[in-house]
Amino acid sequence: MAQATINPGLDGAKLESKSADPLGDRGAQPTSKTRWIIPTLLCLLFAGQCAWFIGTQSLTNDEPLHIIAGVEAWRYHRFERWNDHPPLVFLLCTLPLLLNHTEIDIQTDAKYADAITPGPEAIAWAARPVIVVLGVLLGILVWITARRLFSEAAANFALALFAFSPSLIANFSITCNDGAVALITFATAMQVVYWRRTQSWGRTIALALILGALLATKFSTPVMFAVAVALVLLLKPYGVNWNPRDWNWRKAFAIIAMVFVFVWGTYFFHWTKVVVKDGFVTVSSPNRTKTTTGDMHKHLNLTAYLPAGEYIEGMGRVANHLNIGHPTFFMGQVSVGRGWKSYFPVVVLLKWPIVVLAIFLTAVILGLLKRIPFPPDLLLFSLFPGIYFLIAIFSKVDLGERHILLVYPFALLFAAALWHHVRQHRAILALLVALVIVNAADTLRYAPGYLSYFTPFVNPATSYKLLSDSNLDWGQGLLSLRKYQAEHPNETIHLAYFGTMDPVLYGIRYVPLAPNEPVSGTVVVSATHLSGQLLDDPNGYHWALHYPEKILDHSLHVFQVPAEKQ
Repeated sequence: MAQATINPGLDGAKLESKSADPLGDRGAQPTSKTRWIIPTLLCLLFAGQCAWFIGTQSLTNDEPLHIIAGVEAWRYHRFERWNDHPPLVFLLCTLPLLLNHTEIDIQTDAKYADAITPGPEAIAWAARPVIVVLGVLLGILVWITARRLFSEAAANFALALFAFSPSLIANFSITCNDGAVALITFATAMQVVYWRRTQSWGRTIALALILGALLATKFSTPVMFAVAVALVLLLKPYGVNWNPRDWNWRKAFAIIAMVFVFVWGTYFFHWTKVVVKDGFVTVSSPNRTKTTTGDMHKHLNLTAYLPAGEYIEGMGRVANHLNIGHPTFFMGQVSVGRGWKSYFPVVVLLKWPIVVLAIFLTAVILGLLKRIPFPPDLLLFSLFPGIYFLIAIFSKVDLGERHILLVYPFALLFAAALWHHVRQHRAILALLVALVIVNAADTLRYAPGYLSYFTPFVNPATSYKLLSDSNLDWGQGLLSLRKYQAEHPNETIHLAYFGTMDPVLYGIRYVPLAPNEPVSGTVVVSATHLSGQLLDDPNGYHWALHYPEKILDHSLHVFQVPAEKQ
């Protein structure tokens, strides 16, 4: 039997420390009531910043679409419009909306939502807090894992960085699924580690439920699912078994079966009818307003019923999108269908807080130099973000840091490893505590517009020259624009807005501004349109750059164009 031995990690790591740490002492009694003060306070700080975001940032580009998808799924059991994501997160977020008769309508060929009830701010306060709860849960899981791998003080250090992480705050404050993917991927890694220790059927079922939630959250997660199933096959309590005859086949197939039922359940156990006749294929799913037809090269005649056919359809849509590509802006260039292999590494350099990035890289370098002995389970944890990040680099669709958000919580475990390694050196611990404060101050530079955060080395006035879309401007600035209009009631606003919410729904009076049509007066242009990412002419609004400007919420550029200059 071929096998490789792995030493105990998560359950067997040495946790005690001989010196008191500024962020907590693992040597304290387990029943100490004060041990929960720091993590509780940090979780409340995180949730408070999320609430600040919810109250000041308008619905982002994708949120109305996701809310429509969730509401239609609950009310009509219909998965027809915007079926480019599995429904789990949208079902959860729209549960509160079922109580207030929410209605949003965006026609397929329209630019903006043209009707919304009860109002965009009420909808935000009903749906977004569900995502905030998921964010707090991720923080708790990071703390628990770091505590078991290293120490309570190291866990507090990781959570302190977590609580002031701009991308985590932003993506756990909007009705989108990227934060949920980060949470469930982290939970998957945790459960795989637990399962390796005790391969009971109880833990197998728990892992299957987590993996079901993973697949039902986003169509990019089958890679993580495959990694988890492969580990279930290979891992034994004593190490890795490479002999297929001794793999955990029964539990792996049981997980696959349970995951299938879970995902199918999120589509209300629908059967999709597929009819192939005379070179045509007709696909019809329950409760849809129309069928889908297409040509088929082979002249077959058959009728089949597929469980969760909407999931297969959604996967097909995403695969086609990945193949065709999407307009992407990167460092002053627009690309469709090409992508850049350097995109996500550069995004990390520009969008991760510099303190977190520096601590993470220091820990990794020291680990590679054998100066920090990483627990084996930390390396097992690293498989998930490492494989995902590598695949993202080679993707043709580069659309924002949120697509690699799941990597970030794992990086915080390496930060905890560094804290634990230097726990005997009070001067270094004091420096790390100071860096926690510096990181909080750095993050708060962009508060409450955390979505637009860039490293201090980037001038906020020119960040649109580097990245756009959900990295910077995702349509979140309408509340700031409304405030600006209230302060300047006599100005006519000429607006080029990037988003799916009609600004009128926020009470904003404006005149639409098309590219390459200079006007005088107050001109407001979304940063994404300044970048030219989605325009036929990427320079369509650059004429406005010659005039004085101010920036609202880091995302809307306001220019004052004199009448004689336009």
